[in-house]
Amino acid sequence: MRLLLHSCCAPCFGYVYELLESQYSIIPFFYNPNIAPLTEYNKRLEELKNFCGLKKVKLSIGEYDAKSWTSVVKEHRFSGERSERCWLCYEVRLRRSFEYAAANSIDMVTTTLSISPHKDAARINILGKKLSMEFGIEFLEADFKKNDGFKKSLELSKAYGFYRQNYCGCIYSKLERDKKSLWYKKCLSAGTGRVL
Repeated sequence: MRLLLHSCCAPCFGYVYELLESQYSIIPFFYNPNIAPLTEYNKRLEELKNFCGLKKVKLSIGEYDAKSWTSVVKEHRFSGERSERCWLCYEVRLRRSFEYAAANSIDMVTTTLSISPHKDAARINILGKKLSMEFGIEFLEADFKKNDGFKKSLELSKAYGFYRQNYCGCIYSKLERDKKSLWYKKCLSAGTGRVL
């Protein structure tokens, strides 16, 4: 079965790929218009390209449309991690993954996002099931952080010397990391999500 694996970066992709490669014909798909700045986007993309090259698997790359992504989430920019901002971000990226799978006759879709301890696997899976019904393409439900998945991804990252980012990807999550910033204080006062 051909599985489109939406991938946000090499550290998350590496473990999930190794977990699933014996069961599926994996098509990695890098679609992440949330990642900012562009230098960070390029760094994560290059790292994933290099790993896919080592594994001799072809990486498919979606367009980088940061402007469109921002217009979807901007109303929730101060909401923090695990808020409506993140749910909308998941939807933008998973919807595009399903569109790509439909256009290329791919049997199934899943995402590496649930490997992060900061991501809500239940929400990701609910969204995946909804899109599965809409597109008529199977969604592989998962919580890849379980069974020490996140820990194993760290070990794999160390073994391959992967660059590991210190924020989710969007500029808002980057700004929230600075606990002395006005942005951080604004996010705390909004109180709708979790500020890391």
